[in-house]
Amino acid sequence: MRLSISLIALASVSHSCSAFTSSSFFSTLSYSRQTDSIIAHSTKDSSTEMSSPKPKLPLPEPILSLTPGTWAYDTMSRRIDQEILQRTFEDNQDVFLNDAKFAQAYEKFQALRKDLQAASTSPLRHLEALPEHLANDPVRVREYNEWKAILAPYVDKEEPDTWLSAPWMTAEFYLYRRLMETLDYFNPESSTYMYDPFEKQKNAGLITSPATAEPILKQIKGLGKKKVEDGFALAAAFALWGNKMDLSIWPADEMEDVPGMFQKILSSANDNLLHDDTDSLVKHGQKLLDNGGGEVDIVVDNAGFELIMDLALADYLIDSGVAKTVRFQLKSHPTFVSDALEKDLRQHVSFYVDQAVEKNPHCKEAGDRWQKYLDDGKWVCNENSFWVQPPAMWEMPKDLRDDMKARCDLAFIKGDANYRRLLGDLEWDFSAPFEDVVGNYFPCPVCALRTLKAEIGCGMEKEKVQNAMDLDENWSTNGRFGVVHFSMGSSE
Repeated sequence: MRLSISLIALASVSHSCSAFTSSSFFSTLSYSRQTDSIIAHSTKDSSTEMSSPKPKLPLPEPILSLTPGTWAYDTMSRRIDQEILQRTFEDNQDVFLNDAKFAQAYEKFQALRKDLQAASTSPLRHLEALPEHLANDPVRVREYNEWKAILAPYVDKEEPDTWLSAPWMTAEFYLYRRLMETLDYFNPESSTYMYDPFEKQKNAGLITSPATAEPILKQIKGLGKKKVEDGFALAAAFALWGNKMDLSIWPADEMEDVPGMFQKILSSANDNLLHDDTDSLVKHGQKLLDNGGGEVDIVVDNAGFELIMDLALADYLIDSGVAKTVRFQLKSHPTFVSDALEKDLRQHVSFYVDQAVEKNPHCKEAGDRWQKYLDDGKWVCNENSFWVQPPAMWEMPKDLRDDMKARCDLAFIKGDANYRRLLGDLEWDFSAPFEDVVGNYFPCPVCALRTLKAEIGCGMEKEKVQNAMDLDENWSTNGRFGVVHFSMGSSE
């Protein structure tokens, strides 16, 4: 495989270093913070519109959090409260306890933790009603109605589902939306408006990243001049394995040797791929180059070092001519601890622009290039509420789907949560073909770069899965193993 060949160079470089049915709410408005604009679409009777394509295979059952011993159960019954929310408290303790502006937020935060501490019996509820002054804000109304539709099957019944009995993906995304509710995040009249409770962790991940990124960015600078089969494969590999550096699992301030940790990841990368479509990805990249360059989207996952590797991939795409434009699809509010918003991406670029030439010359040089890409419109940022919600990606809002189908020549789907949504967070057989699950519905050519951090997957060779099971009992949850999936997507 081409990726295996490229990783020889990669290692040497680093040596120095239940389907959802809420789509009717997703068809009238789209919002992009980049343009700060609202785009209206005609509203037709949904019964007369063609439904979006879905996976070719019968849909399995959703993953729940009811079974002790599973990662989903441990996440929702223990890890969310004892690790993630506890660390969130510790990172924000000063303002929670000493700033009067945060008094109400802290009270609600404590109530949310109490809810999670009784996850098996605490019922889900709808979000609090919008404040009156936001009732005519179409962006806020749309997002509120989307969540109302998402939660209705689990809340609007005689006995509402709990944090454990609701589908895991719904409960997990709902947790972060509830956290935004405690902070009154979307309310311009609130003293905690747009407050990011995960900023300390994201900053820590950013600050520690140059030591690992410096030798990689040295090589990225020259990759655009290499053949696509070499340069593209290596850039994609950096972006893939950067996904392991997830701050919700390994907090940045607990990593004593980030360069050494990434070196270990790279040195075993060839053995830890459970499926590799790099050759098909490279062939598609060559076609885009031959046609004068395409428009490529990166559906971003984590801030910190992983985002730097995504920027390195985007840098390669522009420099090589594979892409004329790279559009970063970003989260519209803080979620999953380290997931990146537009403000995080711009902060990362600025931080690298400010690197000292004497210490990290290639980080500084990359930062300058990246800032110019943003200034020239070769890199575009787009936030969308769909990226922070649980519906399967075949339930993508019509306006977003139509846009990607008409415009996007290749979409990279980064990370575990985004991958789970590609699969609807359903209990697929690990060997179910990616083409039949994702390729049958995705609106454009798609490449999933994912290290495994949840008990879900498809398109993996049975022998490799069995070998992973034999090697590591936590093979599906600790990020050790990865996949590169590619499909040309749906023609519908």
